[in-house]
Amino acid sequence: MSTHKRHGIDDLLYLMARLRDPVSGCPWDCEQDFRSLVPYTLEEVYEVVDTIERGDVGHLSEELGDLLFQVVFYARVAEQDGLFDFSTVVDGIVRKLLARHPHVFPDGTLESRRGPGEAPRESRVKEQWETIKQEERNSKGKGHLLADIPVALPALVRAQKIQKRVARVNFDWPDIGGVMAKTREEMAELDGALASADPDAIADEIGDLLFCCVNLARHAGFDAETLLRRSVGKFERRFNRMEDLASALGTPLGECDAKAQDSLWRAAKDVDIPPA
Repeated sequence: MSTHKRHGIDDLLYLMARLRDPVSGCPWDCEQDFRSLVPYTLEEVYEVVDTIERGDVGHLSEELGDLLFQVVFYARVAEQDGLFDFSTVVDGIVRKLLARHPHVFPDGTLESRRGPGEAPRESRVKEQWETIKQEERNSKGKGHLLADIPVALPALVRAQKIQKRVARVNFDWPDIGGVMAKTREEMAELDGALASADPDAIADEIGDLLFCCVNLARHAGFDAETLLRRSVGKFERRFNRMEDLASALGTPLGECDAKAQDSLWRAAKDVDIPPA
């Protein structure tokens, strides 16, 4: 059994300060700024997601630690630039979550609690949440409903967030039937664009079709990004199996004709076993 000291957040903050020390720190860490860290932050986020989706719980704490380090890194850069420090980050998120959860912290303090039998309905909580977020947008001079949805989000994620947001003001199809009809309409428009051979028109119609597919996922109760990741993973498994089957037959997959590849694809589908 290990007897080493368990490190805490103060140790991580101290380590970060040492790494960024201009005299004795790490040259690479000292060179970084907000913008240069962005690619690494995105990578760490996706590694957390990948670990969860693969069910690799054993490595989840490690990946979350890598992600936490990114937050500490940004805070240290900001502190050295005289902007804010890690305690400001913590204070800000605690204050925000206290304000957004009056159904849990009725007086807006960590010590306050609601009384017995005062649990609100889920629908009321969601309505209250959106009202509070809109008030926050107004206070920041971002009164438009979609103003705070980041442009840098992956397109599928951003499309779904926009669709959910506008649905709050009833700008939405009443049921999935309307979305299906709209999707068929977009397919017909894409046929017309393809017939015209106009690249801009084709690009527009494919984009509209993708937007409709996100709406279909949302109305069916699914997350579009998750569904596409699932389909990509399924295709990857089956394609890898195709390669294995072709190799077992002694013919590289690239040398198989269309008929042989179709046969291999069908065989790969027959033995495809989704991950647990």
